Amino acid sequence: MAALGRLTQALLRSSLTQSRRQLSATAGHGEDAARTWKILSFVVALPGVAVCMLNMYLKEQSHTHEQPEFVPYSHLRIRSKRFPWGDGSKSLFHNPHVNALPDGYEGHDE
Repeated sequence: MAALGRLTQALLRSSLTQSRRQLSATAGHGEDAARTWKILSFVVALPGVAVCMLNMYLKEQSHTHEQPEFVPYSHLRIRSKRFPWGDGSKSLFHNPHVNALPDGYEGHDE
């Protein structure tokens, strides 16, 4: 029994020293990888996001903001009971320019 205890202790010590050696051998690699990802973030990712934002801004400027035609489909905008806020017919995040009520769009001046 004592021999088994000594054997397990020896195996544990050898595995711990090997793992320490492996971790210390790769410590320099982690710093290089972090530096590489930091450079890639500033050189590739941030300009990529800026180009995408510019593209969407320019497309939005040329886009016309017309309200779509209201079609009274029977399966849409069903109100079986009133909403507990406001006048009861508008959803919580109602946008009068985009969201229609059951009887059509709200009259607004533009």
